[in-house]
Amino acid sequence: MRTKLALLVATALTVTVSVAVPAFTAGTAQAQSVPAGYDPAYAKIIEAANQEGALSIYSATDAAAVSELLKGFEALYPKVKLEYADQNSTEMYNRFISEAAANTGTTDLMWSSAMDLQMKLVNDGYAQSYTSPESKSIPDWANYKNEAFGTTAEPIVFAYNKRIVPAADVPKTHADLAKLLAEKPDAYKGKVTSYDPERSGVGFLYITQDVQANKNTWDLVKAMGQTGVKLYTSSGAMIERLTSGEHTIGYNMIGSYVYERQHKDPESLGIVLPSDYTIVMSRIAFIPKGAKHPNAARLFLDYLLSKPGQQAMQARYMGSIRTDLASANPTAGIPESTLRPIHVGPELLTYLDQVKRLKFLKDWQKALQGK
Repeated sequence: MRTKLALLVATALTVTVSVAVPAFTAGTAQAQSVPAGYDPAYAKIIEAANQEGALSIYSATDAAAVSELLKGFEALYPKVKLEYADQNSTEMYNRFISEAAANTGTTDLMWSSAMDLQMKLVNDGYAQSYTSPESKSIPDWANYKNEAFGTTAEPIVFAYNKRIVPAADVPKTHADLAKLLAEKPDAYKGKVTSYDPERSGVGFLYITQDVQANKNTWDLVKAMGQTGVKLYTSSGAMIERLTSGEHTIGYNMIGSYVYERQHKDPESLGIVLPSDYTIVMSRIAFIPKGAKHPNAARLFLDYLLSKPGQQAMQARYMGSIRTDLASANPTAGIPESTLRPIHVGPELLTYLDQVKRLKFLKDWQKALQGK
């Protein structure tokens, strides 16, 4: 079914920020009602969350990108004080591990685009089980044992500077990009950018997915090495340099961020969903067993998966995981055969084995050096 694949599935940011979202006062009288379609017993979770009075979220999604989502939640549950810390996906993972090891308490909800790191934490027993009332609208593949939930469906794309890259050079496939860089290394010297898989969790995830999808990926890495590819840990840094012209082609970019910037600067930034295959990722959320405010976390997870929550993210170009909102996704209309969704499940752990990870990164370095 096309819709199912189209929906399957954050960007790693370099700055950690804590955001206290102001409570909404308008409509507060209606804010505490049980959402339509939920069991009336859900009122007990709302009351318990109000008693907890706080909610901590660690996220790899920029607070500014989900500001309307956060405001929507705060409007519904104004008695829950929300603290949202966005950070690099690898930093977020390490912070959680350190806090869990110290047994002093950690965040109430983990939400990250580094799907493999999230699944490692779940597989290692850090997540608690919760049956969300929204599960009926979420495909089975986006719900791993009621512990890990895919929350978005976002394509991984090529981006390019429309003012500089000739139309004839714009790659439509991964093979096109490899050929372009191999044939014109001087023209694109220092002009290609991507994630650094050694420092970025999402960057490592996407390149390992490429290798699984396409045996010729190493040829592309070699071609990028010939051009002196510039590697970053932040989508924002890459996009800024693409629009300025410092770089002209971006590989394995998170589509939602690129679409949003293109909306603001349509004359400069172009986007390609590769026609040979397009990886589709999701931001995975889970509630830690050590959450101090588990009921508040349940409220947020349910809102995140609800139609209003998903629509708030769609407005920021993050595709919905819900089957009833598929038609508004960035991947709508793309042939089913070209979509390669990343499944929410233990198969994500393959390259997190330390031996396999180190071997992969050695292969990456060799390819960059043309070996």
